[in-house]
Amino acid sequence: MRNLCSIAALLVATTVGCGTPAPATRSSASTSSNGPAEHEIDERAIRAHIQMLASDLFEGRAPGSRGGELAAQYLATTLATLGIEPAGENGAFLQPVPVVESVVARKFSLSLPGTTYRYYEDVVAFSGVETPRVQVQGDVVFVGHGIVAPEEKWNDYAGVDVKGRWVLVMVNDPPAPADEPDLFGGKALTYYGRWTYKFEEAARQGAAGALLIHTDESATYPWQVVQSSWTGTQYALPAEAGAPALGIKAWMTSNAATDLVKRSGKNLEELRAAATRRGFKPVALGIRAAATLEQTTVRKTSPNVIGVLKGVDEKQGIVFTSHWDHFGVRAPQPGDKPDADRTFNGAYDNASGCAGLLEIAQTMARAGSKPARSMYFVFTTAEEAGLLGAEYFAQHPPLPMNQIAANINVDGLNYLGKTRDLVLLGSDRSTLGAVAEALAKERGRTIGPDQHPERGYFFRSDHFPLAKAGVPALSISEPREFTGADAPALLKRQEAYNSTDYHQPGDEYDPSWDFSGGVEDLQFLTALAWRVAAEPKMPTYNAGDQFANARK
Repeated sequence: MRNLCSIAALLVATTVGCGTPAPATRSSASTSSNGPAEHEIDERAIRAHIQMLASDLFEGRAPGSRGGELAAQYLATTLATLGIEPAGENGAFLQPVPVVESVVARKFSLSLPGTTYRYYEDVVAFSGVETPRVQVQGDVVFVGHGIVAPEEKWNDYAGVDVKGRWVLVMVNDPPAPADEPDLFGGKALTYYGRWTYKFEEAARQGAAGALLIHTDESATYPWQVVQSSWTGTQYALPAEAGAPALGIKAWMTSNAATDLVKRSGKNLEELRAAATRRGFKPVALGIRAAATLEQTTVRKTSPNVIGVLKGVDEKQGIVFTSHWDHFGVRAPQPGDKPDADRTFNGAYDNASGCAGLLEIAQTMARAGSKPARSMYFVFTTAEEAGLLGAEYFAQHPPLPMNQIAANINVDGLNYLGKTRDLVLLGSDRSTLGAVAEALAKERGRTIGPDQHPERGYFFRSDHFPLAKAGVPALSISEPREFTGADAPALLKRQEAYNSTDYHQPGDEYDPSWDFSGGVEDLQFLTALAWRVAAEPKMPTYNAGDQFANARK
């Protein structure tokens, strides 16, 4: 039987032979005599990589799956052909990441006296423990936004003991009032508003189960994203011994949560309004809920792919990140048509980012000189499951975290054409911002603001675990200043992705995509990393930033 690497090589040959445009020939004569060979970033190569990684052959690239292993081997093999050296474990490109894979039985339901909320339609649930059968019965306590933030003088758990009980939690941050316009970041979502934090804090408080109330506005995506993201196979890093864990982690529709509160004799809208103000106290609803979750769990490994282009100073490095995983092939759902597409190809999210990173690696490998610091290219696993691969990388880096000068993350590549602006999440947090601003000015471009601060993108991709460890980090995000007569239509098309194709089978490669802007963005990121590597001083977070003290 062929090994996975051989299969990946065969797939490359087969796909190119069946009509995928092959990467342009790159002659040695075009190697840059100084910095990276930016001009060699090729739209045809980007398309070829995306078509391969987002093809049905890779089965949606789920962690721990055959398709996921093929994707990892494809990336490793490609790095090797570019002249990038392995930087994973045991002299290889792969860094095995231990993961717990779980599948919840669809017969899960949440029951109250007199009613039952249905799995998938009303509630979606998974678990923080590995036992095959998890039962939670207890009183329900409404804890507002579920936040404990001493620096904001805010505690939604004040005066209540939730051990062994359910907590009903609002997603997002409390709104900033006129007299406190910067409360919880103002319009920008903070980590306190993220669903991951809500579950983490509920576990720390000793709750047995947590119910997050979904609205399109607070979650910043529709219920269908909850259905596709948190049903089917789920992944987690193995829990540390003694760490707090929730028996049941669940999302509820707003309608189901409204009904639940109504059955307690209270009004959810009134509770929500109270929870937006300082001095809110948790409200015991006086009603019990019960649920039994049955699941199958198995421990697997799923690899990060890590390559390095060694610099003059091999003890320090710049780290590029981009996740290769997506959601695989989901099981049939109620109401599916016989021919329903169930493969989550993840072309934009994030085959495009992986393609971009391979092109950056190509340009740097063909530079006429070594970078001042080493360049690491990290393709992570299980990002969609909660940044698991990046978390593991941050805990097991190939060089000390305090020797990583910067992290540049690519989670989606512009496929809609050229723009004047680049949006680099995190550029306002560290000295990287000034370097990026100067480079943009040289190239006739601008560093634009995050056009959706309420979505909290800075906390939702692979740069975040590195930022928490004190590494100055940037992540390229959605632009807003498209050029050309069709600019308004392109911006509208970009906006539509979040509600139509995000975490859906519709995220497929489209031959009409225009990567001319994506190419310019990749050239910019290449030059930025090369310049940061040459700076005598390591970049630092700005004084007062929440990550500024991590390295101290």
